[in-house]
Amino acid sequence: MASEAEKTFQRFAVFGDSSSSGTEMNNKNFSKLCKDCGIMDGKIVTSTDVDIVFSKVKAKNARTITYQQFQEAVKELGQKRFKDKKPDEALENIYKLMEGKDPATTGVTKATTVGGVSRLTDTSKYTGTHKERFDESGKGKGIAGREETTDNSGYVSGYKGAGTYDKKSS
Repeated sequence: MASEAEKTFQRFAVFGDSSSSGTEMNNKNFSKLCKDCGIMDGKIVTSTDVDIVFSKVKAKNARTITYQQFQEAVKELGQKRFKDKKPDEALENIYKLMEGKDPATTGVTKATTVGGVSRLTDTSKYTGTHKERFDESGKGKGIAGREETTDNSGYVSGYKGAGTYDKKSS
């Protein structure tokens, strides 16, 4: 039973922390474990209780707890969660709640391409100067579509008789 709890402990210990070896767990992941496994129910066991128990079992200046300290914390939370049961039974019930659980990623924001995004990226709907930046297939023209190329011929822009001076003087 404890080996299953230890596996759950390791899965939550490394969750969101790539540098973690899985032997120690921080408060954030301990709270997540309690929430995801149903130890924290919001009525009998609240997030405050979980934080207090975490602070109680960890070493004075440490920021993480080991598996042994985790077992103490779970035992204490089990007595609070299952008041009517003996400490051993309560601990067993907590381990049953934890069995085979993985850190949940529900409610995590995912990238979406619905709604306005498709309208914004459809080049056929572009107007004005932005339209000039794409060819008929919708592929960008690159720098030619972004930069106005200047005419360095020496004539004022819009002058109709460009290149006629030499013809007149000879």
